[in-house]
Amino acid sequence: MYQLTKIRFIYLTLCDHFPLGIKYNELNFFSKFFKKSSSKQDSKKPESKFLPKKKAVIEERFILKFIENGGKFLYCENLDEVKENFDLILKENEWLNDDILIINSDLKKIYNLNNSFSSSLDETKCFVTDCENLIANDGSILISSNQIHEKKLNEFPQSLIILSDTRKLKNTISEGLSEIKSKSKYIPTNITTIKNFNTIKEDKDFLSYGTSSKNLYLILLEKGFK
Repeated sequence: MYQLTKIRFIYLTLCDHFPLGIKYNELNFFSKFFKKSSSKQDSKKPESKFLPKKKAVIEERFILKFIENGGKFLYCENLDEVKENFDLILKENEWLNDDILIINSDLKKIYNLNNSFSSSLDETKCFVTDCENLIANDGSILISSNQIHEKKLNEFPQSLIILSDTRKLKNTISEGLSEIKSKSKYIPTNITTIKNFNTIKEDKDFLSYGTSSKNLYLILLEKGFK
C-alpha cells in the first residue's frame, strides 16, 4: 500500500505538470517500477515496526525530490523514446530548431537528435545539455564547466532540457563531487547545482548561489534497456 500510494502521488504530480501528449511514458515507468518493487516485497518477510525504515531506492528518492522542486520528468527506455519525448517538448512549447541552444554537439550523436540547432546564446529560448550527476537527497542537478563553460546559469535561457541516464544518480552532492574528481584528469571548474525549477521556491546553498530558477525538463534514459 505504501509503495502504491507513493507511486500514485508521483504520477498525479506529474499530471499537473505535463500536457496530455507527454504523460504516457511516466505511467509506463511507474507501472514497471511498481511491479519490480512489489515482487521484491513479496519475497521478503514483514519488517518489524521497531526497526528503522529502510531508505527508499535512489531512483524513487530523486524523482520525488525533483518533482517537489518543480521539475518535469520524462522516463525513456531507449533512444527512440528520448527522441520522441524531446520532439514533443519542442512541439508543445512551439519551439523551432533555431530556438534551441546546444553547446555540446556530441549530445546530438549520443541521443540521436538529428535536428539542426543554434550554438549561439542570442535569442534562443531553451538550453539543452547533459549533467555531471543527479542528486537524490535534494533532487538537484549537478553541472560544471563541462556543460556551461565559465558562464553563469542566469546567462542561459529560462528553459532547460537535461539529457541524462540512470548511471548519473548519486545519493548526495558529496558522492557526485567525488565521482567528478575520480573520473576527471582535470577537475572541471564552475561546479553548480540547479535546484530551483520554478519561480516560487528559492532555496539557495553555496553551490546554487548566483543561479536563477529554471523551467526544467529532465529526459532520463534507463541505462540497460536497448
